[in-house]
Amino acid sequence: MPQAYVQAACQDATVTQELLKEGFHRDLLVKVELGVVGEDAGGCAVAARTHLPPGIYVDPYELASLQQHNLTKAVLIPDVINVEAPEYLATDLLVLLYMEPDPGCSRCFRAALPVHGRYHQPAEESEEALVVLKSPEVLVCCCDNRLSAECWKPTEVEAPCSGKNVSPCQWYSITHKPAYEELILQVPVGLRQHSSLVCVVTLLATVLCSSLILAA
Repeated sequence: MPQAYVQAACQDATVTQELLKEGFHRDLLVKVELGVVGEDAGGCAVAARTHLPPGIYVDPYELASLQQHNLTKAVLIPDVINVEAPEYLATDLLVLLYMEPDPGCSRCFRAALPVHGRYHQPAEESEEALVVLKSPEVLVCCCDNRLSAECWKPTEVEAPCSGKNVSPCQWYSITHKPAYEELILQVPVGLRQHSSLVCVVTLLATVLCSSLILAA
């Protein structure tokens, strides 16, 4: 194969991600536009593999409900997640997010995933903690096609190509150009100087509620 043709066929994919909504409960929107090589990926599945830091998580019960209604498709590693754990007791999460073709673009794919911010330890000054999301890795899986070794690198992913088959397929990694190297989620946190006031108000509320229950 001529070198000029290989370089033309192996153009990088373009990846963008953004956080929708406000507060602790957000939607992570990921968009992928394949390069020229995307014209040869008919019938292939496209996914984004992203690492979520301890400050953000996916609710597996919410994800199961969305998948039951065919609203999204993702694989969580690990699949058992403590949704109540604060940021300083949580661990990283690996997500394989399956992409859907974009009707407005023949080489474009997109997917959305609900994510949630975890509670952080109180801060000294700032009322916000920053959670950094790195750009995801773009993967393709073609169970019936053999892809060019010059453009696609095999990767170890134990997941099927789609929800239709259950056996793992060979996934390939694509070089890509992220629109932004990282995405920053701002999570509200409490201030340490307010801890005494919070404890007093919490104690009074507990005593009042207990008294009302006993009185009833």
